[in-house]
Amino acid sequence: MKKLLLISAAVIFSSAIFAQGPDFSGAWKLNDTKSTLGAEFSMAPKEVIIAQTGNDMSVEKHSEFQGQAFVSTDKLTLDGKECTNTAFQDMQKKSTCAWSDDKTSLKVVSKMTIGDGGDITINEVYKLDGETLVIESTANSSYGDLIEKMVYEKKQ
Repeated sequence: MKKLLLISAAVIFSSAIFAQGPDFSGAWKLNDTKSTLGAEFSMAPKEVIIAQTGNDMSVEKHSEFQGQAFVSTDKLTLDGKECTNTAFQDMQKKSTCAWSDDKTSLKVVSKMTIGDGGDITINEVYKLDGETLVIESTANSSYGDLIEKMVYEKKQ
């Protein structure tokens, strides 16, 4: 009986480990040369710091807008539940996360209402490519679409 319980616990534990995708934790610096960024306007943070533990992921983005540096932090859960965070200029951002079927990438879908009553939807796909973090981002709003591929290298 003890062996059966031990085996069952091991199967459940290993299933939980394999059900989750890669760990994106680390401090990442944008490589402008390898990235494909918007020509006139880019949403690409210069640095991203990710802490991922179990079902929780914190993403701290260090960005610049019109010459001013700012930091935004999103607290996300990796189970598909909606999370609400404060974005640029105190806007409320609602986000959900979903692993790809093969568990190699994580898609984060975020929605916000911008000042003039318009909506913006941002789809970000996080994946590891060797030693780099790649975030493919698509933003859709009444201002148009912005598609970027941001490549980050781990800071030493």
